[in-house]
Amino acid sequence: MSNAIGIVFSNIHDSDLPELTQQRTLASIPFCGRYRLVDFTLSNMVNSDITKVGVITKSNYQSLMDHIGSGKDWDLARRYGGLRILPPFGVQENSSLYNTRLEALKNNVGFIEKSSEEYVVMTDCDLVCNMDYDEVIRFHIRRNADVTLVYSMADAAEMTPTNNTVLSLGDGGKVEEMAFAPRVHGKVPLFANVFVMKRDLLYNLVKDAISHNKHHFSSEVIAENIDALRIYGFEHRGYIAKITSLVSYYEKSMELLDRDRMNEIFFNNNVFTKVRDSAPTVYGDDASVSNSLIADGCVIEGKVKNSILFRGVNVAKGAVVDGCILMQDTVVCEKASLKCIITDKNVVITERRKLAGCDVNPFYLRKGSTV
Repeated sequence: MSNAIGIVFSNIHDSDLPELTQQRTLASIPFCGRYRLVDFTLSNMVNSDITKVGVITKSNYQSLMDHIGSGKDWDLARRYGGLRILPPFGVQENSSLYNTRLEALKNNVGFIEKSSEEYVVMTDCDLVCNMDYDEVIRFHIRRNADVTLVYSMADAAEMTPTNNTVLSLGDGGKVEEMAFAPRVHGKVPLFANVFVMKRDLLYNLVKDAISHNKHHFSSEVIAENIDALRIYGFEHRGYIAKITSLVSYYEKSMELLDRDRMNEIFFNNNVFTKVRDSAPTVYGDDASVSNSLIADGCVIEGKVKNSILFRGVNVAKGAVVDGCILMQDTVVCEKASLKCIITDKNVVITERRKLAGCDVNPFYLRKGSTV
């Protein structure tokens, strides 16, 4: 069993996807037919034998709580350790919602202090990947590091306003500089916002930051201590998708229609999610489905291609769905035509409607809307 606790930030990047986070946290955004983004983070924790996980919440977290519940579906419903929901007002002196990772940690120093595990793994919920945190911890121990930062080699063109921390690495992977939103080209070591360190060090860093009225963990705590601490970078070499906007949500979802990419995410390690007992999908006599992910409980009588359909979607006879992401209980009526559309839950597309976006600018329909 890994001697570490996990800390998961569920709301840090909500503002990146305002369309999908109006009524939910980023952590509970539906993804790939039957999952939520938090499923990948929690599954990585469990697969790495981290069985005490604190999920820090902020607002709009009813959907998240409904999904993860007691943590039973991830084997985190335990007498000792297990899953902990850490609400925003965790300390008496806090009277406002946090905006940064450090402010979130300030509200939950009690969880850090009262834990007995030696190490802590901190991560956001915007990553879709298989990451072995136990391997990162072993690297951390071998390097005798104070802090280990996980990065992946990424094209500089993929950097966004909230995904822009580039590491400069020296011998053995030692971090010599953290550059925030630098002007760079080509492949760069892009920080994935995954931290590993000793729990007591994190506690001391947070308490010191509180006393000095600091607000930002990466820039004001980690980057300012590069000379004082032994900080190393660990490269994640597998597939990693970072959801930073509605466009990236669409692009990364569509990437999983590639069989090799799908196998890398779902068949190398278990990805757990909330179990729902649904009937198998029903395909009508005239149904046509190609290169698509179809969850259970759907009724398909029309044509579906290059698309992702969540549970309970109904595509009527004569309807065409191409390059779309249709979330739970979406209804596409007869002879409707959809191209590059993202529908939230319980959307109804009435008969003969024709809606189209494009792959670089998909069209989004909010939850419960009728067109």
